[in-house]
Amino acid sequence: MKTSLYILCLFLGTSFAFGAKLPKGFTAIFNGKDLSGWWGLKTEDPAKWMALSPAELKKKKKASIEDIKQHWTVKDGVLVNDGKGLYLSTVKNYGDFELMLEYKTVAGADSGIYLRGVPQVQIWDTTEKAGKWKLGADKGSGGLWNNGKAGAPGRDPLVHADKPFGEWNSFHITMKGTLVTIVLNGKLVVDKAPLNNFWDRKTPISNRKPLIKSGPIQLQTHGGEISWRNIYVKELSPPNAD
Repeated sequence: MKTSLYILCLFLGTSFAFGAKLPKGFTAIFNGKDLSGWWGLKTEDPAKWMALSPAELKKKKKASIEDIKQHWTVKDGVLVNDGKGLYLSTVKNYGDFELMLEYKTVAGADSGIYLRGVPQVQIWDTTEKAGKWKLGADKGSGGLWNNGKAGAPGRDPLVHADKPFGEWNSFHITMKGTLVTIVLNGKLVVDKAPLNNFWDRKTPISNRKPLIKSGPIQLQTHGGEISWRNIYVKELSPPNAD
């Protein structure tokens, strides 16, 4: 079992060059050409915008497209954000899924990946110079940082797995129910930790509302350029909206 896991992690830690063969069972959600299949959202409770009327939602999406065109570009099969603007969000909602992608960032950047519209798988500049060690950046990227204070399950990664600036990092994220497993560059950093409901964070965890059953995958913008490529999803359950 350990041998199989080791081999799997080696595979997941290998960067996928643009145009690489699509992993079996996965679908590409970024076509390498344009922003088709995406719109823009900020940090906002998906249950609220899902409750909008069709006309209101159409208006919201139209306005968001104009925003993301200003801050997201595609060059040579790579999705690039300038560190500003709305978060790039899938038009399609996902329930249980596996997500594979690669990212590359710059010094001082701070980003993340929202799962079902819930923050977040954290991406840090993990150097001391960035000044975020007090927030947990010294422990590395890949943790569920919004799960609470230091010591909360999944909040900090099990190991520091980030690659140096200028190199591509690879994530393999699995979400089943509320449980999230994360492999960063072939190393297990989160092992079946529950993603806490950020949108009900003022309520004690034991009494919080359940996570939404399906929602978008979002790529966060947060002050520094970040590039993304080879974004693949495998659905493990139908995307039934709440």
